[in-house]
Amino acid sequence: MSAHPLSGAVVAVVGASGVLGSHLARGAAARGATVVLVGRDGQRLRAVLDGAEVVVGELADATLGERLVETATRAHGRLDGVVNAAGVAAFGALVDTPDAVVEELFLTNVVGPLFLARRVVPTLAETRGFLVNLSAVLAEQPMAGMTAYSATKAALTAADRALVKELRRTGVDVIDVRPPHTETGLVGRGLSGEAPRLPQGLEPSVVAEAVLDALEAGSRELASTDFG
Repeated sequence: MSAHPLSGAVVAVVGASGVLGSHLARGAAARGATVVLVGRDGQRLRAVLDGAEVVVGELADATLGERLVETATRAHGRLDGVVNAAGVAAFGALVDTPDAVVEELFLTNVVGPLFLARRVVPTLAETRGFLVNLSAVLAEQPMAGMTAYSATKAALTAADRALVKELRRTGVDVIDVRPPHTETGLVGRGLSGEAPRLPQGLEPSVVAEAVLDALEAGSRELASTDFG
């Protein structure tokens, strides 16, 4: 795993209109990166960073990665890294979770990131860049009442760990990040069900800074226990 200084780098943040994604985008820009903002809401994206290039689309859209690469290379001539902070949640017992919700969870949290990785990795190989995926503590500690959601995070972490080995010779670093519960408001925006009682979560700014610190330090992954 190489250190990836952000100063002068071109970095795309997927999910940049969300709470954690916006902190990551602003934090990367504060460290000198040129940031490309990617997400579903163009208006909210444009409010994150003045003048940044914007790519609007759903992570589950297989063409999103192609448009991200095209935008970054057209505007900035390169792409050094991609940070994927997009995702959805659902709560409740599996037997009470509609089939359509299970399908959407996996499409957004697992299939979408794989679609994205397939399309950005060849360009990242040109710069020996990085791909960061925001998984969750649920990949390490699956919870009752979050069976399907936990399964998506475990699947994403498994994919990241396989990609670390698969891409070693290309020079592309893949970093799996598994933060503890974070106060992003996601528990109130589940696709279905009601979230169980959770302890006070970390501040999104704390998580974002830890991710950016890990990138610049060359950390291989960030487990839940690495957030203190």
